[in-house]
Amino acid sequence: MIKERAAEVAIIGGGMGGCAAALAAARMGKSVIMTEETDWIGGQLTSQAVPPDEHHWIEQFGCTQSYRQFRNGVRDYYRQYFPLTAESRATANLNPGSASVSRIAHEPRTALAVLQQMLAPYIHSGKVVLLLRCVPEKTETEGDDIRSVTIRSLDTGLRTVITAPYFLDATECGDLLPLAGVEYVTGSESRADTGEDHALEGEAQPMDMQAFTCVFAVDYLEGENHTITKPQDYSFWRAYKPDFWPDQMLSWSGVHPATLKPRVYDFFREDEGFNLWGYRRIIDKKHFSPGSFNSDITIVNWPQNDYFLGPIIDVSEEEKTQHLWNAKQLSLSFLYWMQTEAPRSDGKLGYPGLRLRHDVVGTEDGLAKYPYIRESRRIRAEFTILEQHVSKSRQSSGVGEVFPDSVGIGYYHIDLHPSTGNRHYIDFASVPFQIPLGSFIPIRVNNVLPANKNIGTTHITNGCYRLHPIEWSIGEAAGLLAAFCVEKQVTPRAVHGDQALLVEFQQLLVQQGIELMWPFKV
Repeated sequence: MIKERAAEVAIIGGGMGGCAAALAAARMGKSVIMTEETDWIGGQLTSQAVPPDEHHWIEQFGCTQSYRQFRNGVRDYYRQYFPLTAESRATANLNPGSASVSRIAHEPRTALAVLQQMLAPYIHSGKVVLLLRCVPEKTETEGDDIRSVTIRSLDTGLRTVITAPYFLDATECGDLLPLAGVEYVTGSESRADTGEDHALEGEAQPMDMQAFTCVFAVDYLEGENHTITKPQDYSFWRAYKPDFWPDQMLSWSGVHPATLKPRVYDFFREDEGFNLWGYRRIIDKKHFSPGSFNSDITIVNWPQNDYFLGPIIDVSEEEKTQHLWNAKQLSLSFLYWMQTEAPRSDGKLGYPGLRLRHDVVGTEDGLAKYPYIRESRRIRAEFTILEQHVSKSRQSSGVGEVFPDSVGIGYYHIDLHPSTGNRHYIDFASVPFQIPLGSFIPIRVNNVLPANKNIGTTHITNGCYRLHPIEWSIGEAAGLLAAFCVEKQVTPRAVHGDQALLVEFQQLLVQQGIELMWPFKV
């Protein structure tokens, strides 16, 4: 039996971009269907268990009004439901984990709760229909338009045909694009194609993609033994040393991403060096009343468990399954090494008190529900954002290329992790940039929009357009664009190409709390 559902905006994928798109379209009064492969909406924040990577102006400006609502919601959640100390409760910019990488590091379950609260009015009214544990299976097309997307329930196998005027691909890997015949690129472009300083000198390598990571959460209980069963592939990972790495992967050794010089990481020490424990910590127990938490909780998304032995995009199902297994084995092997063999500052070996927190990520194996995806399929767009548009070395004014069709702003340094092409980090300075509407418009298909890490970037510029607040901004702009097009009975291509329509749409964005340019004080 095949069900049928219809909406004005169909969003395939319920990550950060999908949630932002659903909220935006629903605010505009449009009916929305949003699907999600896992049983948690929120993507990077929840099912991938990665606390927000943000720029250093985030508390003042540089994000949308709804993203700020989310951030405020996280802090309010802890203030309302947790026994914070008086000092922490009074801290305006509370950082629950006191993480060095994020100004608002928090638990995946908190992010999930806040997103559910934000969507609740629309879900309860029936304006937004959420279909969890569903994946897109096929599409029906007519010329340059998609008429329907068929999704399949991973639990029951039942199929649902979704029809809508507009479909947004908010999946983590751009999974709707090949099903719908939308032209796209993957991997690394060549310098001859893009003119980018950091692009490949030779031919493009479509299968050269950034590492993905199977993230997990741990706390630490000194004197206790929570050592996991020795992983099946531990011997392989214990001996594995990449050509470009200074030591075995399972070690405290690594490299500085920008200089590529060897470095040794500190684990617990916070007085010097790069402290792994505090890097992505999501609970700092000192913020809470004594006894509330027996330990801090930290997220292990570190250089040692980046997986780059092969991609999981545009490969056979068998190969994808094998790489996912390998990546999980790497993460579990790193945990086992830390519990049993890791050198300690006191001369001992291993931290058996490290406890895998299955409950924090909501899984039986203790690993996040979905791998942390840094690089997706990317649409071939009417406009592609290049390194020269956003690189600090190319933009002497201190801000990125001015895009008259801006639909948002963002900032992060260009941060590419080791890749499946056996390539090292690429990490260098960018400047605060805009998000151009042209990067949302597929070169041919009329009614599909990207709403995740799949806009018209390159392998290089994906490195600064892939972070949390920017993905949210992309999703929100896509949701508003779809709603605007439904209301005006025009296409996204027409909005991009017609100055009057573009101005009207940008006015809507501003009314919705979206900044289109950086303030001069940056």
